[in-house]
Amino acid sequence: MKYAKLFIHFFHFVRGSLRVVTRGDAAYFSWMALLGVIIAIGAYAYGNQMMNGLVTTNMRDQVSWGFYIGNFAFLVGIAAAAVVLVVPAYVYDWGPIRDVVLIGELLSVAAIIMCMLFVTVDVGRPEFLWHLMPIVGTPNFPHSLLTWDILVLNIYFLINWFVVTHILFMAFTGRHYNTKLVLPIIFLSIPFAIGIHTVTAFLFMSVPSRAFWHTAILAPRFIAGAFCSGPALILLIFMVLRRVGKMPISSVAIQKVGELLAYAMAANLFLVGSEAFIDFYAETQHSIHAQFQWFGIHGQASIAVFTWTALVLNILAFFIFIMPVLRTNQVILAVGCVFSFCGVFIEKGMGLLLPGLTPDALGEVYSYLPSSNEVMVGAGIWAVGALLFTLMVKVAQAITTGELREEGSSA
Repeated sequence: MKYAKLFIHFFHFVRGSLRVVTRGDAAYFSWMALLGVIIAIGAYAYGNQMMNGLVTTNMRDQVSWGFYIGNFAFLVGIAAAAVVLVVPAYVYDWGPIRDVVLIGELLSVAAIIMCMLFVTVDVGRPEFLWHLMPIVGTPNFPHSLLTWDILVLNIYFLINWFVVTHILFMAFTGRHYNTKLVLPIIFLSIPFAIGIHTVTAFLFMSVPSRAFWHTAILAPRFIAGAFCSGPALILLIFMVLRRVGKMPISSVAIQKVGELLAYAMAANLFLVGSEAFIDFYAETQHSIHAQFQWFGIHGQASIAVFTWTALVLNILAFFIFIMPVLRTNQVILAVGCVFSFCGVFIEKGMGLLLPGLTPDALGEVYSYLPSSNEVMVGAGIWAVGALLFTLMVKVAQAITTGELREEGSSA
């Protein structure tokens, strides 16, 4: 009887959520229509890739990881960044952050889904991915780092999905969430947030033939970059929601996250400088990868433009975050967040992958830029993430503000 009543409540929760996401103003439906068009274009491009193979991308034997894996590595950091809100919200019970921590957790859910989609489109024969599944496949656990990556990503996804669903469902029924159930799971999410990015870094670090990645400093660089790009995106979302949404987001919370960004960017720049020092102060035969990254070789210098652009954007963002007079200005802070997001995206995307693969084992320099088909597929996946995040935030906002409640429950 108890479980039957719970099922009825959950059915009402799902039905109410569907009702909320199918209602909105003209701006909401215009946004959804735009995302739908981008998703359709991405689906068409992926259909072309499935029909003709990975030759529709600009990846070749020399550069077998490109735009898709670059986005995957970046988005794992976005997913991990929720811990920046989780720690002050749940560990220190800080009110201004606790009120908006669900936004960060919802972003993690959307980011992990996008991670999985980018890995799927990068695989030439995705129908064989079942080989990585336990019991039915041969995942080679615990020796395969790819299996570890899949494991921690799925567990982290389930943790965040369960937490936000439970909290919102309990709020929908007019009750407080079960602290004894939720808090241990939330505390478990903290090491998993670090773990998902660490294991992703290990995927690169464990390839000894790629000297550019074969360094112990890569995992700290991944985490530092994640704590720059993720919170920057979260702050931009906060600013948008303050204008178009009803969820209360205090200026104190925004300023505190902006302050944390200053420390994260300082650590990120320090690690980048340390890596450059090792490569150029005591040059070895492996320094050619860093030379390609920063200055180009054999007349191929397109990646160097991206590298220096990322460095300039990150330095500008650091000065904005570190100076209170700039950080307290909402417009300038938003600019700093855009600089941080774009700088880390370039640094961990093309700036990480291409120097590790170029020159290849035979010394060949292949100039890689994503094809239009890759860009369309990637844009479609980002649109899927934005669509899911929009729907989830709309439901969370309706429940948080009391617009969506179980009939007969207390507000």
